[in-house]
Amino acid sequence: MTYKSEAEITAAFINDGWSKNTAFTELSFDDARKIGKYFVDLMLKGTKLFRMNICGNVYDDTGKLLFFDIASTSEAKRLIETYCENEFQNPADFSDIRNIGLAYTTITEEEIRRALRAATLKMDIVPMTCGSSFKNKGVQCLLDNVCAYLPSPLDAGAVEGHAIDDPDKIETREPSSEAPMCALAFKIATDPYVGRLTFFRVYSGDVVAGSYVLNARSDKKERVSRLFQMHSNKQNPMEKIGCGDIGAGVGFKDIRTGDTLCDENHPIVLEAMEFPDPVIGIAVEPKTQKDLDKLGVGLQKLAEEDPTFRVETNEETGQTVISGMGELHLDIIIDRLKREFKVECNQGQPQVTYKEAITKPVELREVFKKQTGGRGKFADIIVRVEPVDEGFEGGLQFVDEVKGGNIPKEFIPSIQKGFTTAMKNGVLAGYPVEKLKVTVIDGSFHPVDSDQLSFELCAIQAFKKASEKAGPVLMEPIMKIEVVTPEESMGDVISDLNKRRGQVEGMETSRSGARVVKAQAPLAEMFGYVTALRTITSGRATSTMTFSHYSEVSSSIAKKVLTDCQGRVDLIK
Repeated sequence: MTYKSEAEITAAFINDGWSKNTAFTELSFDDARKIGKYFVDLMLKGTKLFRMNICGNVYDDTGKLLFFDIASTSEAKRLIETYCENEFQNPADFSDIRNIGLAYTTITEEEIRRALRAATLKMDIVPMTCGSSFKNKGVQCLLDNVCAYLPSPLDAGAVEGHAIDDPDKIETREPSSEAPMCALAFKIATDPYVGRLTFFRVYSGDVVAGSYVLNARSDKKERVSRLFQMHSNKQNPMEKIGCGDIGAGVGFKDIRTGDTLCDENHPIVLEAMEFPDPVIGIAVEPKTQKDLDKLGVGLQKLAEEDPTFRVETNEETGQTVISGMGELHLDIIIDRLKREFKVECNQGQPQVTYKEAITKPVELREVFKKQTGGRGKFADIIVRVEPVDEGFEGGLQFVDEVKGGNIPKEFIPSIQKGFTTAMKNGVLAGYPVEKLKVTVIDGSFHPVDSDQLSFELCAIQAFKKASEKAGPVLMEPIMKIEVVTPEESMGDVISDLNKRRGQVEGMETSRSGARVVKAQAPLAEMFGYVTALRTITSGRATSTMTFSHYSEVSSSIAKKVLTDCQGRVDLIK
């Protein structure tokens, strides 16, 4: 039987029923195309006829049997997108369809999970889960969702790195146990029972307990004495950590956060993590003299764990100064000293980590001469010191323009080293100079008295004298701030930010209807901001603060800062 229209097909189906109308089960190719397209079109329009299954023998024009069994809406959509919109140019196009179905049934949980995973991998959606780690609520659900929706190592594909001796030479490692081993150390923790635990993620191959691995940074072999799989606060001993897994190792002598561990016969350097410099520092001292040693040990271990945390001793005052990324960061450090190392500390007022810079070029001649009987010291250089060129990445931009061997080539690196050393202490108050361009124009040397140390010391003197004349300025850290506040408190929030020398960059409306204020403000003005914000908004607003960049301080504020730290106020114009 041949049906001339979609309406006739539908009428036959509804009136006679699938099982009663045997002729309906033996369709021609044209009729099969019509019924497939018709029912799929209805589905895409959202038409709900009835619960049905189309399960029959379908033949093409050549008499070949086709299975037309549509079982899910997703497969039906694929059918129309792949085949119906192409209008089936010939019967062979239709013969690719196998066990496909159209059934107006409820969507299964598996179909939802599959769709969520596909959308997550495409970065179209970001799944969110609710919970509280403090009360251990929703943690298992979160872990299950990580496994269900996030990409596996196989989805991520091969990891890229570069050769140890050539940063431009790209090396890849497939996520396979058969590939040469490579792993990235992303965290170092101190355990009271097993010592230093190094957390790492294996990108290829397997890490086996008792084996040797190569540290790509130090180019030294390290022995992995023991391996653990971390489970909450427990360590489960393991013989090996497989490809794609995260584990912890004990026995590494010289390892830092961000180091690459690899097969010694197949070296590779994975992309290292970049850590920003600390922006805030406080002085700490133990409450009792007997805690002095414990304080030193505790701070050393915490500094090993956290690359953004620094410990220094001020040579002038003898104080121990700890530096970090913010007030909260240092508060947690102090709390950990108390909890884990049983050290009670007194802490001073937070101090902002300033930097120095120069604003104009200066050209000068510096002669270093010292004669104490016998062989003396002599160096003579003519240098131009100025701000770095636009787009230059790095600290010291060093240019050698010496002609005719007036300064031997072996002394040029010493001049560069001298300026690099001198940049650590600026002329205003001893703050580091972040960027500097130095051009060595000319100079002279003595065949007997000149040596590398002479030129290095000469460069340090030249830096100090040039910086004084080059318009030195003070640079302060600027923080990027994001405040989420109710509409009625927005005016007070912006007013408070303006008082703190902040610059509002924009405002948005969140999904919940709250206003999001984006601004930048100096760190020096942001101490105690969380408490102030809580007061202004009756506890309804929240804020996040991250480091943005360094910016020049106005002369009035710079003079005040330099007066407080006994710096060279006279150099500020």
